[in-house]
Amino acid sequence: MAIRVFLVDDQSIIRNGLRALLQLEPDLEIVGDTENGQVAIAQITMLQPDVVLMDLRMPVMDGIAATRAIAQQFPAIKILMLTTFDEEKEIAEALRQGASGYLLKDTPSEALAQAIRAAHQGYAQLSPGILQKMMTAASPPSENPAIPPELAELTPREREVLRWIAAGASNREIAQALFISEGTVKNHVTNLLGRLDLRDRTQAAIFAQSALPFLNQ
Repeated sequence: MAIRVFLVDDQSIIRNGLRALLQLEPDLEIVGDTENGQVAIAQITMLQPDVVLMDLRMPVMDGIAATRAIAQQFPAIKILMLTTFDEEKEIAEALRQGASGYLLKDTPSEALAQAIRAAHQGYAQLSPGILQKMMTAASPPSENPAIPPELAELTPREREVLRWIAAGASNREIAQALFISEGTVKNHVTNLLGRLDLRDRTQAAIFAQSALPFLNQ
Protein backbone atom coordinates (compact mmCIF):
# COMPACT_ATOMS: atom_id res chain seq x y z
CA MET A 1 0.00 0.00 0.00
CA ALA A 2 1.36 3.41 -0.97
CA ILE A 3 2.35 5.96 1.67
CA ARG A 4 -0.17 8.84 1.52
CA VAL A 5 1.61 12.22 1.50
CA PHE A 6 0.18 15.72 1.97
CA LEU A 7 2.13 18.88 0.99
CA VAL A 8 1.94 22.23 2.82
CA ASP A 9 3.85 25.21 1.37
CA ASP A 10 2.84 28.79 0.62
CA GLN A 11 4.58 28.70 -2.78
CA SER A 12 2.65 26.84 -5.46
CA ILE A 13 5.82 26.30 -7.50
CA ILE A 14 7.35 24.39 -4.59
CA ARG A 15 4.23 22.26 -4.11
CA ASN A 16 4.03 21.49 -7.81
CA GLY A 17 7.72 20.61 -7.94
CA LEU A 18 7.47 18.29 -4.94
CA ARG A 19 4.37 16.65 -6.37
CA ALA A 20 6.10 16.03 -9.71
CA LEU A 21 9.20 14.55 -8.08
CA LEU A 22 7.50 12.41 -5.46
CA GLN A 23 4.91 11.02 -7.87
CA LEU A 24 7.80 9.27 -9.61
CA GLU A 25 8.14 7.04 -6.54
CA PRO A 26 5.77 4.06 -6.92
CA ASP A 27 5.25 3.67 -3.17
CA LEU A 28 4.32 7.34 -2.55
CA GLU A 29 0.91 8.90 -3.27
CA ILE A 30 0.33 12.67 -3.09
CA VAL A 31 -3.21 12.96 -1.74
CA GLY A 32 -3.39 16.78 -1.51
CA ASP A 33 -1.64 20.07 -0.95
CA THR A 34 -2.34 23.56 0.38
CA GLU A 35 -0.72 26.93 1.05
CA ASN A 36 -1.00 27.39 4.83
CA GLY A 37 -1.38 25.53 8.08
CA GLN A 38 -4.97 26.50 8.78
CA VAL A 39 -6.29 25.04 5.52
CA ALA A 40 -3.97 22.07 5.97
CA ILE A 41 -5.63 21.07 9.25
CA ALA A 42 -9.08 21.05 7.63
CA GLN A 43 -7.93 19.01 4.63
CA ILE A 44 -5.84 16.60 6.70
CA THR A 45 -8.90 15.95 8.86
CA MET A 46 -10.69 14.69 5.74
CA LEU A 47 -7.82 13.06 3.87
CA GLN A 48 -5.95 11.39 6.78
CA PRO A 49 -2.51 11.19 5.09
CA ASP A 50 0.31 9.10 6.52
CA VAL A 51 3.00 11.80 6.21
CA VAL A 52 2.80 15.59 5.93
CA LEU A 53 5.59 17.69 4.39
CA MET A 54 5.24 21.00 6.24
CA ASP A 55 6.79 24.35 5.38
CA LEU A 56 7.93 26.44 8.35
CA ARG A 57 7.03 30.07 7.59
CA MET A 58 3.64 30.63 5.98
CA PRO A 59 0.87 33.26 6.21
CA VAL A 60 -2.31 32.72 8.27
CA MET A 61 -0.83 29.82 10.27
CA ASP A 62 2.84 28.84 10.28
CA GLY A 63 4.23 25.33 10.19
CA ILE A 64 5.01 25.06 13.91
CA ALA A 65 1.46 26.01 14.96
CA ALA A 66 0.01 23.63 12.38
CA THR A 67 2.34 20.85 13.49
CA ARG A 68 1.24 21.29 17.10
CA ALA A 69 -2.45 21.11 16.15
CA ILE A 70 -2.05 18.11 13.84
CA ALA A 71 0.13 16.19 16.32
CA GLN A 72 -2.46 16.72 19.06
CA GLN A 73 -5.45 15.71 16.93
CA PHE A 74 -3.82 12.98 14.82
CA PRO A 75 -0.77 11.56 16.64
CA ALA A 76 -0.39 8.74 14.09
CA ILE A 77 0.30 11.20 11.25
CA LYS A 78 4.03 11.85 10.79
CA ILE A 79 5.10 15.43 10.04
CA LEU A 80 8.35 16.33 8.28
CA MET A 81 9.34 19.99 8.28
CA LEU A 82 10.68 20.93 4.84
CA THR A 83 12.08 24.44 4.79
CA THR A 84 14.91 26.73 3.73
CA PHE A 85 15.49 27.85 7.35
CA ASP A 86 17.89 26.04 9.69
CA GLU A 87 17.73 28.10 12.89
CA GLU A 88 18.37 25.93 15.96
CA LYS A 89 15.47 27.39 17.98
CA GLU A 90 12.98 26.75 15.17
CA ILE A 91 14.27 23.22 14.65
CA ALA A 92 14.00 22.40 18.34
CA GLU A 93 10.55 23.97 18.62
CA ALA A 94 9.21 22.07 15.60
CA LEU A 95 10.45 18.80 17.06
CA ARG A 96 9.00 19.62 20.47
CA GLN A 97 5.61 20.31 18.89
CA GLY A 98 5.50 16.88 17.28
CA ALA A 99 7.49 16.95 14.03
CA SER A 100 9.21 13.67 13.15
CA GLY A 101 12.02 15.40 11.30
CA TYR A 102 13.42 18.58 9.82
CA LEU A 103 14.76 18.70 6.27
CA LEU A 104 16.03 21.47 4.04
CA LYS A 105 14.40 22.13 0.68
CA ASP A 106 17.64 21.40 -1.14
CA THR A 107 17.44 17.77 0.01
CA PRO A 108 17.82 15.54 -3.09
CA SER A 109 14.54 13.99 -4.22
CA GLU A 110 15.64 10.41 -3.55
CA ALA A 111 16.82 11.34 -0.05
CA LEU A 112 13.51 13.12 0.56
CA ALA A 113 11.57 10.06 -0.57
CA GLN A 114 13.65 7.89 1.73
CA ALA A 115 13.05 10.31 4.62
CA ILE A 116 9.29 10.03 4.03
CA ARG A 117 9.53 6.24 4.16
CA ALA A 118 11.63 6.35 7.32
CA ALA A 119 9.30 8.83 9.04
CA HIS A 120 6.33 6.63 8.14
CA GLN A 121 8.10 3.76 9.93
CA GLY A 122 8.65 5.92 13.00
CA TYR A 123 12.25 7.08 12.57
CA ALA A 124 13.31 10.68 13.24
CA GLN A 125 14.89 12.44 10.26
CA LEU A 126 17.31 15.38 10.17
CA SER A 127 19.23 16.75 7.20
CA PRO A 128 22.98 16.20 7.64
CA GLY A 129 23.66 19.95 7.64
CA ILE A 130 21.03 20.52 10.32
CA LEU A 131 22.41 17.74 12.50
CA GLN A 132 25.92 19.21 12.27
CA LYS A 133 24.60 22.68 13.09
CA MET A 134 22.76 21.43 16.17
CA MET A 135 25.73 19.37 17.33
CA THR A 136 27.99 22.40 17.00
CA ALA A 137 25.55 24.57 18.91
CA ALA A 138 25.29 21.94 21.61
CA SER A 139 29.05 21.35 21.93
CA PRO A 140 30.12 21.15 25.57
CA PRO A 141 31.64 24.19 27.31
CA SER A 142 35.23 24.22 28.51
CA GLU A 143 34.13 23.10 31.96
CA ASN A 144 31.96 19.99 31.63
CA PRO A 145 28.71 20.22 33.61
CA ALA A 146 27.60 17.36 35.83
CA ILE A 147 25.94 14.54 33.91
CA PRO A 148 22.21 14.22 34.70
CA PRO A 149 21.42 11.10 36.80
CA GLU A 150 19.34 9.44 34.07
CA LEU A 151 22.28 9.66 31.64
CA ALA A 152 24.84 8.60 34.25
CA GLU A 153 22.99 5.30 34.58
CA LEU A 154 23.40 4.48 30.88
CA THR A 155 26.17 2.15 29.75
CA PRO A 156 28.79 3.47 27.27
CA ARG A 157 27.15 1.38 24.53
CA GLU A 158 23.71 2.81 25.31
CA ARG A 159 25.14 6.32 25.06
CA GLU A 160 26.59 5.43 21.65
CA VAL A 161 23.21 4.17 20.47
CA LEU A 162 21.54 7.32 21.78
CA ARG A 163 23.99 9.51 19.85
CA TRP A 164 23.16 7.60 16.65
CA ILE A 165 19.43 7.97 17.34
CA ALA A 166 20.02 11.74 17.58
CA ALA A 167 21.50 11.55 14.08
CA GLY A 168 18.31 9.90 12.80
CA ALA A 169 20.02 6.57 12.10
CA SER A 170 17.91 3.42 11.67
CA ASN A 171 18.56 0.23 13.64
CA ARG A 172 20.34 -1.22 10.62
CA GLU A 173 22.60 1.82 10.26
CA ILE A 174 23.41 1.78 13.97
CA ALA A 175 24.16 -1.95 13.81
CA GLN A 176 26.52 -1.44 10.87
CA ALA A 177 28.28 1.50 12.54
CA LEU A 178 28.77 -0.31 15.86
CA PHE A 179 29.36 -3.79 14.38
CA ILE A 180 26.53 -5.38 16.33
CA SER A 181 23.29 -7.09 15.28
CA GLU A 182 20.02 -5.28 14.62
CA GLY A 183 18.46 -7.33 17.39
CA THR A 184 21.03 -6.03 19.85
CA VAL A 185 20.36 -2.46 18.73
CA LYS A 186 16.62 -3.01 19.18
CA ASN A 187 17.22 -4.25 22.73
CA HIS A 188 19.36 -1.19 23.50
CA VAL A 189 16.66 1.14 22.12
CA THR A 190 13.97 -0.58 24.20
CA ASN A 191 16.14 -0.26 27.31
CA LEU A 192 16.84 3.41 26.57
CA LEU A 193 13.17 4.27 26.17
CA GLY A 194 12.36 2.55 29.44
CA ARG A 195 15.20 4.08 31.44
CA LEU A 196 14.62 7.59 30.14
CA ASP A 197 10.81 7.31 30.32
CA LEU A 198 10.40 8.17 26.62
CA ARG A 199 7.50 7.17 24.37
CA ASP A 200 9.26 6.50 21.06
CA ARG A 201 12.34 7.09 18.90
CA THR A 202 11.29 10.62 18.00
CA GLN A 203 11.20 11.59 21.67
CA ALA A 204 14.53 9.81 22.12
CA ALA A 205 16.05 11.80 19.25
CA ILE A 206 14.82 15.10 20.70
CA PHE A 207 16.12 14.16 24.14
CA ALA A 208 19.46 13.04 22.72
CA GLN A 209 19.95 16.29 20.81
CA SER A 210 19.42 18.32 23.99
CA ALA A 211 21.75 15.96 25.88
CA LEU A 212 24.62 15.95 23.35
CA PRO A 213 26.95 17.99 25.61
CA PHE A 214 26.68 15.21 28.20
CA LEU A 215 26.73 12.33 25.72
CA ASN A 216 29.97 13.68 24.23
CA GLN A 217 31.75 13.76 27.57
